Amino acid sequence: MDVDERIELLQSVPVFGGIKPDVIRLLLNQSSSKVLGKGHYVFQEGDHSSAMYVIETGEIAIIKRSEDRHYLLRRMQSGDCIGEMALFDFMPRSASAYVLKDSRMITITSADLMEIYESDLEQFALLQMNMGREVTRRLRMADESSFRQRVEAEIINGSIEFFDKDRADANAAKDSAG
Repeated sequence: MDVDERIELLQSVPVFGGIKPDVIRLLLNQSSSKVLGKGHYVFQEGDHSSAMYVIETGEIAIIKRSEDRHYLLRRMQSGDCIGEMALFDFMPRSASAYVLKDSRMITITSADLMEIYESDLEQFALLQMNMGREVTRRLRMADESSFRQRVEAEIINGSIEFFDKDRADANAAKDSAG
């Protein structure tokens, strides 16, 4: 991909919406690329980092570990960002990013963003707002997914009781069949 194609790709990514081409060019000039083959990790849950990645080519699975099992949270592909929370909270990674198809990514660090801050404060603020919107969008998706797990609550006599909707549905089906 040449520089103009990379600029066009980044402008199509919500995190970079409204960011001027010259600012993206500056970001690309100071950022690095990462190429990983299928079966490798971009990062693993628990790692410390201050970088996010924009997937140029390939496919990445975001997975979460629980006990000895792995669970797929989502698949990411060209034009998606991964790891942006690390630029906000500097906490360990909350999930792993596993390469499903050979991938090339743009690595953007907090130091790269500091260059934008120093050169164009308005564009830096827009970029931060866009990143916040992306994190919020994903939080809403996670809330919706959690909601679909069908744990319901009911207020009975002033206290709240929780029950598993799937279990209640199964019991209701069993009762109506019997």
